[in-house]
Amino acid sequence: MTIRTIAGAGATALLLAGTALTVTHGIAPAVASGRVDPKLQKAAADNAARARSELSRKHWDKAIRLAEDAVAQDGQDSGHRALLGNAYLRGGRFASAEQAFADVLTLRPDDGGVALNLALARIASGRWDAARETLEAHSAAIAPADRGLALALAGDPAGGVEVLTAAARGPSSDAKTRQNLALALALSGRWAEARAVAAMDMDAGAVDRRIEQWAAFAQPRSAADQVASLLGVTPAVDPGQPVALALAGTPAVATASVDAFMPGRAAAAVESAVVSQEVPEAPPVAVAAVAPPVAVSVPIPMIAAPAAYKVAAVKRMVATARPVAAPAPAKGDWVVQLGAFQNAGVAKDGWHRATRRLPALAQHRPNGVSASIRGATFYRLSVGGFTRADAVALCRGYRARGGVCFVRATAGDQMAAWLRAPGKGAVQLAAR
Repeated sequence: MTIRTIAGAGATALLLAGTALTVTHGIAPAVASGRVDPKLQKAAADNAARARSELSRKHWDKAIRLAEDAVAQDGQDSGHRALLGNAYLRGGRFASAEQAFADVLTLRPDDGGVALNLALARIASGRWDAARETLEAHSAAIAPADRGLALALAGDPAGGVEVLTAAARGPSSDAKTRQNLALALALSGRWAEARAVAAMDMDAGAVDRRIEQWAAFAQPRSAADQVASLLGVTPAVDPGQPVALALAGTPAVATASVDAFMPGRAAAAVESAVVSQEVPEAPPVAVAAVAPPVAVSVPIPMIAAPAAYKVAAVKRMVATARPVAAPAPAKGDWVVQLGAFQNAGVAKDGWHRATRRLPALAQHRPNGVSASIRGATFYRLSVGGFTRADAVALCRGYRARGGVCFVRATAGDQMAAWLRAPGKGAVQLAAR
């Protein structure tokens, strides 16, 4: 799938910031001696111009080599590094793109376009927690239409819906914003609303095709698939950016495993989010998919589903989506988080719903831990003790059945409260 296939109707699902980059020299090149050799500057500018020409011809490998030469000759020019990042991104070399964009952001810390591209590279590399941190840190500089969908791709589809809903209700709302909102809704499992929003800008037949595409899009084979699909690029084996090109004083990003960029090769590199303890969870959207009684769903008053819309069609589509069977789990320090609830009693109900959705979950012991989120206390429900790959596989299987989950490192998770307090106490707890 390409950008146009996903976004359709002339709307681009995600802006690849800087693909038509006008390279500037806003930061004076400098080295230890005080200046870059003018001959090297000229050679770097010539190579950068040739790299842009090769990019326009879609000769990714040639563009990468020329951009690398430009950076090697003038490493303090942020424009050359941004060009290199775009060349890596277009060539499907996401780990290298991450390093290049991180270097650019060091030189241009307020560049929202570069921050967006860095987040996309991190999503495609499976570093969802780092991607969300980047999006949060640069939220004011990234267009909401792009930031919302990037959040959804980074494992927070409900947060993406919240951002995109506000943008879609604003005065600058356009087809791109609405289509990104529809896709975020689909990634949240809210298919009826996704179809209704998508229908605002296309006819019924086109909407049906779009929903079918999104059903497949919601089940990627590797971490890179969704970003690659939206940007219209092909993931490639990435040997990593040459160490000599790293910006002085900045640590190099470890090159991801080759398998992480080969579709279907690494279970650990799928779209399930790795949530760090530091990433705040919005209680209304984190609870919505699992525990409707205590959820406050993000409202979309501007949309009303057409009366003729057949919800059964989407239900059949989701029900027939091929689930990914979880392998026998090995022991590790990763958990699959199934939701954040008002208390352990409500979490118990959520657990029963989750096991009905994916019976394989019943083979595992539910865990829970109280957490303070934005001043309120919630009870996180999880299953765990897995390796990261096994946790990702289990979460992916759950999402294939329409559930919502995240993969994260264990953080105080222990046996669920209702298992530790059987009998009368558990009944009283569940009734709160």
